[in-house]
Order: sequence, then C-alpha cells, then structure tokens
Amino acid sequence: MLSACANTNLGDALQRSLGADPTLKDNPPKNLGRPSPNKPQSTPQKQKSVPLPEDFPTEIPRYQQATLEQVEPLKDAAAPGKLTIWSSPDPINLIQNFYQKTFESGGWEVLDQPEEQDGGTFIVRRNDLDVTLSIPSRATTGKSSAASSSKPPAVATNSSVTTFDIQYVRDGKDTKAEKPTQAEKPQPSQKPTQAQKPTQPQKPTQPQKPTQPQKPTQPSEVASKPAQVRSGEPEKFTDLDKVPRDLRKYVADLAKLGVLTPGTANPKTNADSQGTQFAPNQTISRRQYARWLMDANNRIYANRPGLQIRLASKTTQPAFQDVPRTDPDFPYIQGLADAGLIPSPLSGDSTAVLFRPDAPLTRENLMVWKVPLDTRKALPKASIEAVKETWGFKDTAEIDPKALRAVLADFRNGDLANIRRVFGYTILFQPKKPVTRAEAGAALWYFGSQGEGQSAKEALFLKPQTSQPSGAPKAKPSN
Repeated sequence: MLSACANTNLGDALQRSLGADPTLKDNPPKNLGRPSPNKPQSTPQKQKSVPLPEDFPTEIPRYQQATLEQVEPLKDAAAPGKLTIWSSPDPINLIQNFYQKTFESGGWEVLDQPEEQDGGTFIVRRNDLDVTLSIPSRATTGKSSAASSSKPPAVATNSSVTTFDIQYVRDGKDTKAEKPTQAEKPQPSQKPTQAQKPTQPQKPTQPQKPTQPQKPTQPSEVASKPAQVRSGEPEKFTDLDKVPRDLRKYVADLAKLGVLTPGTANPKTNADSQGTQFAPNQTISRRQYARWLMDANNRIYANRPGLQIRLASKTTQPAFQDVPRTDPDFPYIQGLADAGLIPSPLSGDSTAVLFRPDAPLTRENLMVWKVPLDTRKALPKASIEAVKETWGFKDTAEIDPKALRAVLADFRNGDLANIRRVFGYTILFQPKKPVTRAEAGAALWYFGSQGEGQSAKEALFLKPQTSQPSGAPKAKPSN
C-alpha cells in the first residue's frame, strides 16, 4: 500500500505524520517522572527543635509535649536571663493546669497567676530565680506574648498549636531588690518618683538615698528577702476593695495596726500609679507568715509583755539549715522555733531540718503555727475519727497527723475558730491548699480561746498607750 501511495499527495502527508518532530532538536523534552542528573531531588524536611540554652534552669518545669521554637536574650535586664518560646499541640487548659499544679507543689513562691482557665501569666520565684510564664488566651492562640520583646518571634502560627513563652532571670540581688523595695518602702513618701525606676540597671542609686545613711548594707538584705523589722506605721493600701468581702474588716484592722506588709509588685504594672498594693489574693510564703504571726501577736498583746514572742539574736545557733543567721527573717523564724511554736529539731521533730521559707504556706501549716498561740496550753490528743466527727471534713485523712491536734483544738473555739473565720462553712479542709495573703490576715486578727483573748480591733485602742505620754488623749480607730 505504501508503494502505491508513493509520489502522491497522500503519501507525502502520511510521511509527515509519521516522521520525527523537527522542533524537538532545539527544544528537548523535560524529564517527566525521572530525577534530573544535574539537579538534586527536593525532599521534605522535618522541622527541628531549637537547642535548649546552656543556662536554662533545671528548676523550671518543662511541659513534656512542648517543643522549644526560639530563644532570645533579655536586652533590658541587668541580670542574666533569656526568653524562650515554646509550642505544643495540646490545648491551653492542659498546659495551664500542669504549670499551676507544678508551681504550687514544687516550692515556688507564686506572686501572680491567671484567675481563669483560659490563659494568662504566671509570675513565680524560687530562691534567686524569677520566672514569668505567659500563655495566650484562646483568642490569641498561636501568637506568643513575646511580641512585646524587641522583635516578634519567627514561629509559624497554627490554630491547633498553643504557643507560650517562659522568661527567666537568675540573680537574687538584682531581681529581688526591685520588688521588695517598691513594695516595702512606706517611708519614701517624700520621694515617690524614685520607686518608679523599674529599670534594674539604675540600681546603684538606691544605696545613696539620704533617708537610710545608717544602713549602708541593707539594700543587699532587702534584695534577698523583704523582711526588715518594720516601724509599725499603718499602711494605706489602695486595693483593699479586692479583699473578699467577708475578710475585709479583718485585713483593714491589721493594716491599721501596722502588721501587714505590701505585696510583691507585678513587674508588668506601674506600682507608683496604683499606690501601695496589698495584693490580697497572692499566695503567702512561709517566711512572710512567720513575720506576720510574730508581729500580730506582739502588737495585739502590746500591753502584756508576758504573752509576747521574743526575737532571736544573731548569735543564736540556727535551728534550720536553710535559714542562716544572715537571713533577714532569721530573728522571726528562729524566734518562733526557740519558743516551740513551729516544728523544728528544738521541739523534738528531728525531720524538720529545713524550714523552706519561700514555699507557699498551706492551710495545715497555718493551723499548726497559729492555734498554739490561741490556746496557750498543750493541744489535745486527736485522731482522724475525732476530727471527722467534729468538723465533718470529707478529706480528714489527707491532713498531716501533726496538724490533727491543732485542727481539733480549733473546733473547740466555737465561733472564734480560725477555720470558721477564714474559710467559712466547709466540709472540705483541703489541707495542702496554699493560703492567700487575705486569708492569713484574717487568721491573725484574733488571738485567744473560748472568749479569753483579744482582737486587732481592740488592740487599736491600746496602741496609743505605748507611743504617747500618759496624759495624751487616746485616739480611736476611724471605724
């Protein structure tokens, strides 16, 4: 058939259709389905985690399902520290619950924490380490709060990923000097602008204050712990409206008596513009409560020296390994140990060799320390059954055996019982729950048993007798 078509128009057309395309000579086809010998084939890359900084504190708990995404130095901090940014596929509430429980049970002093289970900021402290953990709310999930730093984090956002940041600073002198001096300085009313210097690099100007020439070494002590022996002048707190209503009158009376100290200032707020803050809902540490306990007892019984507790001298042998003579709260803590009011080797408790001054005060701690100052006699024998029968607590078995006697003795105080005054009616004692500053103040408002005692309100009438001549008129409390 092909020979028959030769030299015809049909044959020419058939030859062109079956021949090679001449354009392919200058334009070779692209490789389809085969790797090019000159260009390596691209392969998907697995995202790698950023290495953990060498100075990342081992004390900081790490969420197991979180990945470190970015590390930034803290440019404006005088002490060494970093900002670390993390991401996790878990929801906000799981991450927040993990850190809340870990901070409360791990010996951290919780200065601030979120009020809702929907993200927020934790500000905690442990020894010389300050940590700020920021978890965004659901509306901003995927955007780190680190955007307030010098540059936004280069972390990919995803609606199913929770991004949070942990900022840490380790330097007891630098990081803690600022917080106590802002909070504890009631006397620099004539120099309100100096307390507003939150920039830590300007700290060398603080020891030069003319109001404290007699204490050149105090700034370092105040920096480590805010526990100086105070003058007893009443504090004028600007946030007493945040105290729970049922506890407000107790806190107000103690403030007028000069027992309470200001709360630790939140570094993210302007302390000067808000005035002196009591921070009623912050957790109180064991060292803070020890100081308040002694001050409240001695000022409420200002006219009865036989009921006062003596401060320990600097030459006393320390009862606790973690409260040396150089600790500014040593006179208070050692004084309570010397008086047998807190468990220590001096009271026969050979296991209580550590006081853990910066750990949160728990409800059972409060009872063990306070009730002996109410009864002023040996506490009754107690059992789980006896406490459960009187108070009706469903969690009686969770109370430390050393605290059962104090809890039972408190029940016998009727309406003046600390538990009733502070916590109201409850069938759950929650012995390991941290105590707030407002709750601690309410517990210290009254000392006594079965009507034989005295309150802070009554002590306000006695206070002028210790500071005025006998012929001076007696001042009455404002309320």
